[in-house]
Amino acid sequence: MNRVVWGIVAGALLAQIVYPLVSGTSRDAVTVAVVLLLAAASVVHAAVTRGPVWAVVLVASTAGLGLVSEIVGTATGFPFGSYFYATGRLGPEIVGVPAVVPLAWTAGFYPIWCAASYVLRHSPVPPDRRAFGRVLVVAVGMVGWDLYLDTQMVTDGQWTWTSGNAGLPGIPFIPYTNYLGWFATALIMAIVVDRVGGRAESPRTSGRRISDAAPLVLFLWTWLGSAFAHAFLLEGDELRYSALYGFCVMGVVGVPVVAMRIRRAGKATVKT
Repeated sequence: MNRVVWGIVAGALLAQIVYPLVSGTSRDAVTVAVVLLLAAASVVHAAVTRGPVWAVVLVASTAGLGLVSEIVGTATGFPFGSYFYATGRLGPEIVGVPAVVPLAWTAGFYPIWCAASYVLRHSPVPPDRRAFGRVLVVAVGMVGWDLYLDTQMVTDGQWTWTSGNAGLPGIPFIPYTNYLGWFATALIMAIVVDRVGGRAESPRTSGRRISDAAPLVLFLWTWLGSAFAHAFLLEGDELRYSALYGFCVMGVVGVPVVAMRIRRAGKATVKT
């Protein structure tokens, strides 16, 4: 099963490498492929390492709540601000929302959840406070991911903002309310996964245990790869700003992950 997970991860990474090289309908197809592969990698890994019930909770909490928030958001402008999706570009739609969009919430959420869990597990934070810390850090990490995602997709014409609210310097067309909405929505998702998923989690106890290496790779790829792509590969002046914003905000999770991995690798080298 570990090979299956890594095979899906490899497919997701390859699709993201292809993304800057294509345009038009080909890029739309690659966009859908990236989301489906990332979501599949997340769900399969979650089912194997945390149990099928936990994986169901993950999908229901992220894709389910994500779909509800997107439907409400496009209809009312709450909680993100006023926006609408392009039609006929990302496949079938559910009440004006491309069906693939809710899966993007799952695809982004799970690697950040695993990265936050890794950081807190190897931190001096008392165990009884780690759940609160993880929920908060995951919500912040999701905002960081959206700083990449939203800017890239708006630049590509996948959705359009009509809100008159101010945006961040360099990215004025995406209202600040979007990031507040993302934080609130992701916070609810994280609380549900923590509370409900915590009761349903059933880690694998037999055979070779699969680590969280795969979702950690996806997290680091998203954090660092998106910053590089926005800064150097993709067209659009606003992407130079999202490269910096996304790098800094996702770095709240990413910097500790890298530092801890380097420290652990150093200790392993000393022991050998």
